[in-house]
Amino acid sequence: MIENPDKLNNQAIILASDGAYNEAIACFKRALVIQKDNYLLWYNLGVTYRDAGELKDAKRALEMAYTIAPDNGDVVETYATITLMLKQLQEVKYICEEGLDFNPLNSHLWNLMGVADFQLEDYEEAAEYFEQAVSINPYYLDALYNLRDTYSLLENKMGESVCDTRIKELEK
Repeated sequence: MIENPDKLNNQAIILASDGAYNEAIACFKRALVIQKDNYLLWYNLGVTYRDAGELKDAKRALEMAYTIAPDNGDVVETYATITLMLKQLQEVKYICEEGLDFNPLNSHLWNLMGVADFQLEDYEEAAEYFEQAVSINPYYLDALYNLRDTYSLLENKMGESVCDTRIKELEK
């Protein structure tokens, strides 16, 4: 009987949701032997590696998904997030910049760029990225918190106060 990549993908997702990461990873790998250019298989493999705590393997799988589907927002965001978790901050910015070429209104990518710059202690640049994220999505609480914290470090009391007010409104 010939194995079907879609069935293997579905089986792997069920296994991963039950915490059987090694078995799920094996299913994804079998599916990728059959269909190596399927970005979704690489993406799901990367997410499963991430959930299993294997960040370097997650990054490698997500890099393959990204190579195949650089315009897919979920792939770009997850790839950038894993890269951020690995503290590869300049690479995070590069991935986000490329992703924003395909979708300049992706508030999550703007926020991730801000987080990278915040960790690089470039607070002025970080504030600009967080401001962009919030201007695209005024309900994006993570970006608002990040912007408030950045304003605090920059001693921008007015900006910090505006963020606090907005956060309180959204948390009601």
